[in-house]
Amino acid sequence: MRSTSQFLASNHDKSIYMLIRIFFFVAILFAATQAGRSQTQPPFDSSELQTLRSYEDTLGLLSFLVVNDSLPENRFLACRNLIKTLVKALKTENSFHYPFERMRTVSIQYPADSTFRIFTWQLYVDVNEYHYYGAIQLNSPELQLIPLADRSFNVQAEEQDILEPRNWYGALYYNIYDFDTPEGKKYLLFGYNAYSFFNHKKLIDVLTLKNGEATFGAPVFVYHFPENDSTVVKNRVVFTYSAEAAFKMNYDETLGMIVYDHLTPMGGNYGQGMTLVPDGTYEALKLKNGRWVWVPYIENQILDEAPRPEPVLDNRKGKDLLGKEKGSRE
Repeated sequence: MRSTSQFLASNHDKSIYMLIRIFFFVAILFAATQAGRSQTQPPFDSSELQTLRSYEDTLGLLSFLVVNDSLPENRFLACRNLIKTLVKALKTENSFHYPFERMRTVSIQYPADSTFRIFTWQLYVDVNEYHYYGAIQLNSPELQLIPLADRSFNVQAEEQDILEPRNWYGALYYNIYDFDTPEGKKYLLFGYNAYSFFNHKKLIDVLTLKNGEATFGAPVFVYHFPENDSTVVKNRVVFTYSAEAAFKMNYDETLGMIVYDHLTPMGGNYGQGMTLVPDGTYEALKLKNGRWVWVPYIENQILDEAPRPEPVLDNRKGKDLLGKEKGSRE
């Protein structure tokens, strides 16, 4: 048998060993945490951070007033000051990495490669008029900003025109998806335009960035109609639908396609006339060789086998839906 001193020495060694293991575990965990912080920590000194937070407080209030103030003149004034204050804030070095989370009514979207971000927001003018504002900030220490001027009301061929930032088809963007083409990388911009009292719009625009300049629209949407063997290529797609309907359109990661509601004509309310509403079926656009090819109808998925080998209630005579004996109080 081991003596008491040997037993204590043995347990002492085990304790030291455990302490060493715990020490190294904590050290590794701390190092990993610090490494994560070093990658995600915004590159600001204390004065820059204080400046950005101060601007953010003002921007949060102004963006709220743009949407919620009841007086048109106050909304216009808030919008004008929002633009001026945002530009001042973005002039802060490395401002690209500051999220401006308090601007809750301003959409800030990033592509997967984080080469830029895009700010967009909506100004309500009256029941049949909305203005859109936006800017693209490139990912660089010094400010590189591309302002966007909404001219959607002047666009003659909304699905064909190639537009510059000064003739932007205004929208509130809610998603960005990048894809490769033979001409280089491009970005799909999923947007919403309130348009009018009776009808809203959703669109998919295409952003191309080259040498710090932006263009909107590209011939990447291919619609083939087999009934007359014709093909139409669009530079953007725009859907107009009833303001009373919920029209869904976005990139579906699971299906690997852009999926959207199929629209069908329906008589509207008094003064509205015919309008378009979803009918419960879906269309899609699928990426093939750098082009988004129209899929006119997504088939319902049919399973090759039943999800269960037997119906749920088979072999359950005398039992309830939970599998218990009928009359049991358990």
